[in-house]
Amino acid sequence: MPLVTTKDMLIRAKRGGYAVGAFNAENMEMAQAIIFAAKELNAPVIIQTTPSTLRYASLDLFWGNIEALAKNTGVPVALHLDHGDSFDLCAQALRAGYTSVMIDGSRLPLDQNIALTRRVVEICSPSGVPVEGEIGCVGGKEDDSEGRSGYTVPAEAVSFESETGVSSMAVGIGTAHGVYRAEPVLDMRLLRKLVESISSPLVLHGASGLTDSAIRECVREGICKVNFATELRIAYSEGVRQVLCGEVSVFDPKTYGKSGRSRVQELVMERIKVCGCDGKAAYG
Repeated sequence: MPLVTTKDMLIRAKRGGYAVGAFNAENMEMAQAIIFAAKELNAPVIIQTTPSTLRYASLDLFWGNIEALAKNTGVPVALHLDHGDSFDLCAQALRAGYTSVMIDGSRLPLDQNIALTRRVVEICSPSGVPVEGEIGCVGGKEDDSEGRSGYTVPAEAVSFESETGVSSMAVGIGTAHGVYRAEPVLDMRLLRKLVESISSPLVLHGASGLTDSAIRECVREGICKVNFATELRIAYSEGVRQVLCGEVSVFDPKTYGKSGRSRVQELVMERIKVCGCDGKAAYG
């Protein structure tokens, strides 16, 4: 089927009490692995690219790969710009055929974040492309930007939602991007308050490295989209390293590419099950 947007996908997840896994792809093999996993488990899925990934290869190149894969897979696939860092990049993603975009103005003062996010919503709305915003900065290192840690203030989130018209909202409840050095303490009380206060589906960033039980608890409390990036990069690299370090005569990129792809597919399947969206393709 053709690429779909994340709007209906996340609304159905909210109603159904599960979350859709959102997985960052860095190359063709990782995109294949994500879609193979979704097809195997009959699950809706979101494939994401970040600004640094799009400096490595273009929006058009990723769109072409993922559109071709989605066309023959039979499950709902959305292509999402993750952590869009400017109005211009969001506009370029929209023109390239991305079916969902995120504008991350979380490091800006609240009024500037609202103004920037609203501008992106205004250009995406005529095409029916949903926009994810962020309020309350998720800590750690995302892409090539260092983020301060900050919890979302419910009253600010309410204003952000009403003044921007976002379709979904990434919130800060104690997660961080990158590799955790210690187990994070998630503020579930804050999450419950945000779910009560906000009608838009909520997004959990920084899920790589969280325990399965922590992710399941967040989903039970109302998270509708869970982002995974760092652990997929690690899995792919481990698969490649296993081949190259074990067999010095290997020179065909397809050989170690398959190994990396297999590792990523296995991990994505595990995470889809943790999110509870396996078997939900018909309702994705």
